[in-house]
Formats: sequence, structure tokens, C-alpha cells
Amino acid sequence: MPSPIITAIIPVKKESGRLRNKNILPFADSNLLIHKIRQLKEVKAVSEIIVSSDSDAMLEMARNEGVVAMKRPIEFANESRSFSDFLEYICENTTGDHILWACVTSPLVDSNVYREGIEMYLQKREEGYDSLITVHRFQHFLLDGNGPLNFHRGKGHKNSQDLPPLFLFTNGIILAPRKNMYEWKYHFGINPFYLEVTKDAAIDIDDIYDYECALTFYNMNSRNK
Repeated sequence: MPSPIITAIIPVKKESGRLRNKNILPFADSNLLIHKIRQLKEVKAVSEIIVSSDSDAMLEMARNEGVVAMKRPIEFANESRSFSDFLEYICENTTGDHILWACVTSPLVDSNVYREGIEMYLQKREEGYDSLITVHRFQHFLLDGNGPLNFHRGKGHKNSQDLPPLFLFTNGIILAPRKNMYEWKYHFGINPFYLEVTKDAAIDIDDIYDYECALTFYNMNSRNK
């Protein structure tokens, strides 16, 4: 039986609201975009890597790394069209059996995590799961404006490790059949398999503090190898 065709999509925009030039900030020996491309190139199960961007400079980086550069129409970059419309556009303009959504803002999701994710995805598809996402187990005390959400005051109080687990959706790996993404107008389904990742792999860079944490973890991990 032939191996499924898995297309990795790296979505990067020229502008970022919270952190300027976020997608090409320096990282490792290059920048976040090139770092992600190189991580994916180490994964044999990935058949094709596509960088989707409105930035000519980022698309040139993709070409220089030997992957596909897909110029993103401006309406999908300035968010005048919905995320669902953008996913539909991606699905219509790719041909792989499955799409792996790979964000540069998760730089500590490395080739080993991608290999594990793809292997688990193919296995769990046979068990009835419709997609795979990376998550980080979250057991902390939460409150809203009305008070405790997941714990009780007084004698009902529990230690945090005994709280019912919640899961932080990390954006590290999102993997599903292309035709299903098109139908759902979303990148994962109603029955995804949760692949739990470590705290460093769960980092999703949104601001300068996330970026500095990612750099610190990367340098620490590099020293320990």
C-alpha cells in the first residue's frame, strides 16, 4: 500500500500585530521561518513543504531552501476574508492526501515531534480519530469574574495536580485529511487525537516574552545534547 501524501503548510504573513517581523525573527542559526523549513525537511513522511505568504522576501527564503513558495492573495493576509475561507483556498490549491499545518511560532516542535505526530496520526486514524493536534496538559486554578471555575473553596479544595486536566491547544501540529479540512472549513475535526507535548514544545510565540522563552529553551536544550 503506497504511503499517504502529506503536504506540510507553513503559513507566514508579512505583518504581525503583536510582534514586529515575528515570523522571521532570529532563531538557532537562521530565523523562525527557515528553522521550521529545515525541521520539516528532516521528516521523510512529509512529501511536500509549502510556504504560504504575502511576503516576497519570505517566499524567496522558501525558494532558497528548496521548498514550494505559494503567494498568498492579499485578502487572506489582511484578514478581510475569514480563516475558513483561507483554509478552503489552501485545500483547493494543494493536492496531498493530508495537510500538516506547521507554524513557525512553534520552533521547539522539532523533527522528532513531527515524526511521532505523523506516526500517531496514521495509527489513530485506524481507531476512528479524524485528526491530530498537539496539546499541553494544563492543571492550574482558573477563575472568571464570578470566582473559581475548576476548583472549590474551603474543604473541597484540591492540590493542582489533582484537578481535572484541561488541555492547551498549542498550534504545534495540526494534521487532517485535506478533503475533510475542506468540508469542515477548519483544520481539525470533532474527534481529534490529542498528542501531548512538553512545555517547551508547547510554546507558541505571540509576543516578546514567548520569543525569549523559546530562545532560552532552545539554547538550554542545545547545551544538554
